[in-house]
Amino acid sequence: MTDGGAADAVEPALTPRPRGRVAIAAVIAAVLVAVVAFAAGWLAAPRADTPSDTSVEAGFARDMQQHHDQAVQMAMIVREQTDDPEIRQLAYDIATTQSQQSGQMYAWLNSWNLPQASSEPSMTWMSQPTLSGAGSDDHGHGGATPTTGALDASGMKPGDPMPGMATADDLARLSQLTGADAERLFLQLMIAHHLGGVEMAEAAIARTTNPLVVALAKAMTFAQTGEIDYMRDLLAERGGPA
Repeated sequence: MTDGGAADAVEPALTPRPRGRVAIAAVIAAVLVAVVAFAAGWLAAPRADTPSDTSVEAGFARDMQQHHDQAVQMAMIVREQTDDPEIRQLAYDIATTQSQQSGQMYAWLNSWNLPQASSEPSMTWMSQPTLSGAGSDDHGHGGATPTTGALDASGMKPGDPMPGMATADDLARLSQLTGADAERLFLQLMIAHHLGGVEMAEAAIARTTNPLVVALAKAMTFAQTGEIDYMRDLLAERGGPA
């Protein structure tokens, strides 16, 4: 299940231990503060040009929706495979947050009058030049000047798999495991997935000044970095590599 409605319909059945609840609550609170701050700045800033079909903004919105959808899928799987309260609460938080963010990016494309599907291979936007600073732009990247020849440091090429994505075999295995075995695999897959999501968000920040995209990408980076630290602790407690 990868849609927001399915995630929103799931209520956490168990209450996690205080450490887990405090950790997740702190991340959520910080993200809300960041989003409000960026939203305030956006309201005061000049409106950005509408992104083009091949822009960084459009590519990021399309690819990150797909990336988020897999995180929701993994979260919903592990909730069925374990009774552990911390893992179930973490999975619920990831599913609801990323479903909501996917909805935001879907709405961006609609408001920009752009199709949800891309005419280019996935990750093409990540090979576009980074920005040198504010100024005019002839490429629909939100009002900034590209730095000539500056490519993504990861060496990402159009059509490459998105960073951190689990394979079909990974998902099948997660669906077959239960208890602590499922928890360990979920944490390993989600840590890698979050690291890939952070890489994509930082790549977008380096390539756009569009206030909506920058605000959401920064919120993703902050929240997922915090969740990575938390998941590494949970994995170490379960005998997995930290």
